[in-house]
Amino acid sequence: MSHSVEQFFDNLWNDYVQLTPSAAKVHQVLGQGRSIINDHVAFRTFNIAPVRLTALAKHFEDMGYKASGDYVFEAKKLVAKHYEHSDPRLPKIFISELLVEEFSPELQRIVHALVAQVDAQSVAKPEFLYSGAHWQISSTDYEQLLEESEYAAWMAAFGFRANHFTVNVNELPDFESLEQVNATLKEAGFQLNTSGGEIKGSREVFLEQSSTMADHTAVRFSDMEKVIPSCFYEFAKRYEIAPDQLYTGFVAASADKIFESTNARTQKEQDGNA
Repeated sequence: MSHSVEQFFDNLWNDYVQLTPSAAKVHQVLGQGRSIINDHVAFRTFNIAPVRLTALAKHFEDMGYKASGDYVFEAKKLVAKHYEHSDPRLPKIFISELLVEEFSPELQRIVHALVAQVDAQSVAKPEFLYSGAHWQISSTDYEQLLEESEYAAWMAAFGFRANHFTVNVNELPDFESLEQVNATLKEAGFQLNTSGGEIKGSREVFLEQSSTMADHTAVRFSDMEKVIPSCFYEFAKRYEIAPDQLYTGFVAASADKIFESTNARTQKEQDGNA
């Protein structure tokens, strides 16, 4: 692993932990001071130049990553790709993009106005991937986006950075199963995303996933400050598709529910059911 790639992931993690202080606590609880290997890191974007999925992916391709799978999320109006590196210690990369033209003229107008503020030259630098929002947006526009697409609202508030990191449960020395991981996290006071069940996926689809609900952080909008859901931490346990060969892809139905981890409504419903 080259120093610059290592440095990139360190910088990405440091930006993520600032918005997601619970991630550092998760490390303490699960890692007990040992290093934790991440299964994948996820990014969000809009399908508008200059910030399309392919523009973000180019940074990873330059680091030696290769496109390894395509996904469609019809209900959320997203498409996604995942990328893998030949070095298995490097996390897989999952990048999704919002199909902006499938939304109302109002959402399209707001999103196009945001992207118009992005300097195309800044997108060409790897540090763009942890540079945050490149625009000003009002809290009313944020709320308007939230009505139609939680994903669009999250992007408007937080911009370009890791939406979540994911613990590779297979590499955790003290845990055999995702159930054990979840139980340990709940005991430590973490709230898990129960949309579609606490564990999404199964041994049958070769991948089980769970996640914390997003932390909350204060975001400065052009007219006011608001405390809103930021980022979350995910946990993935993979199963063999052949002897000594773990499944490396993603399951769209499970990922669809993982997206709910940043949704304040999901959190309210969970609090109501708790």
